[in-house]
Amino acid sequence: MPFYSAPDGTRLHYLDEGEGLPVLALAGLTRNAADFDHIAPLLDGIRLIRPDYRGRGKSDWATSDTYTVPHEAQDILALMDHLGLEKAAIIGTSRGGIIGMVLAATAKDRLLGVALNDIGPVIDAQGLDIISAYVGRNPAQKTYEEAAEFRDRNWVHFKNVPMERWLAEVRAHYEQTADGLVIRYDPKLRDTFNAADNNAPSLWPFFDALDGLPIALIRGMNSDLLSLETADEMSKRRPDMIRAEVPDRGHVPFLDEAEAIEALRAWLSAVKDTQA
Repeated sequence: MPFYSAPDGTRLHYLDEGEGLPVLALAGLTRNAADFDHIAPLLDGIRLIRPDYRGRGKSDWATSDTYTVPHEAQDILALMDHLGLEKAAIIGTSRGGIIGMVLAATAKDRLLGVALNDIGPVIDAQGLDIISAYVGRNPAQKTYEEAAEFRDRNWVHFKNVPMERWLAEVRAHYEQTADGLVIRYDPKLRDTFNAADNNAPSLWPFFDALDGLPIALIRGMNSDLLSLETADEMSKRRPDMIRAEVPDRGHVPFLDEAEAIEALRAWLSAVKDTQA
């Protein structure tokens, strides 16, 4: 398996597949490279690079005070250096989109474009409360089947999701053991997340730092993290932003929905045009 070393020596895992335009696929807060399993076969002409953040997936755990966006952004730059990439585009889901915006503000010369999956400069308190309630904790369900059925029944912001997809989601997120399901990340992420939530800066300057880069926004119509009001303000500030509203999806769309695929393909075309 491919690994590289972060600036502080932490061993980090990534997947590197395909040929063409380099695209870094950055997952959500507690997630990993498997977040993009379903979209990987649907985007042609790209080199899709999927890192596991420190403390998540197959990457090593680190000290919990490094489970922050600035550290993770530096880890992404270190991955680009490891791969010899001067520039890359970013598809950022939730936390990954925040990292993309931070990189636009701090290392814009390394970016070709950013696509944001259900994340913006204003994060709704309701969505943060939901994340805070589960982050760092193992689920009550004991098997993949139980966890998939729980999501099917209770995740009311999602509709028309096949059971096979719920099973794929929980298998990516948990490990099934004799004692039940165990999260695939360091539980101490909870402490860092809650501390950061209380000291979060305004993200509008980071969004505005995307100026000049091709950008896209994919939003779940039922999102409890990214409001329609915030998405409309993002469109107002960036009239050229490619945008998709995905029906029957909350936070976050899976990205293989027809609306998401159309937006991502249009965004990739815009990124490639800037390189022509």
